[in-house]
Amino acid sequence: QVQLVQSGGGLVQPGGSLRLSCAASGLTLSWYTLSWFRQAPGKEREAILCNATHDDGGTYTADSVKGRFAITRDDAKNTLYLQMNNLKPEDTAVYYCAVDFFANCPGEKFEFWGQGTQVTVSS
Repeated sequence: QVQLVQSGGGLVQPGGSLRLSCAASGLTLSWYTLSWFRQAPGKEREAILCNATHDDGGTYTADSVKGRFAITRDDAKNTLYLQMNNLKPEDTAVYYCAVDFFANCPGEKFEFWGQGTQVTVSS
């Protein structure tokens, strides 16, 4: 049984940093396309970062997070991370990790999803 368990959200001040974790079980993250999405109140879900491991799968970084957010992976812990720096109020959203064996970047059709983590950026 595949599970993606997220942690690390919360309240942070503008300009601050936060790291979200997405611990995987039942699959090996290094074989999969990895992505982070977010959904702000009243808005559609959007992909913000994506790394594909298969040839021609590509990568993707949303303009809104370029230079501030990064996707990383710890193979020993089989955990995916979203490092967020210089956070802004408009980054307030529920953040989701997602993995899929075949997905290209960017994409929406991911088979496995984390439960979502609230990030609130406010002073």
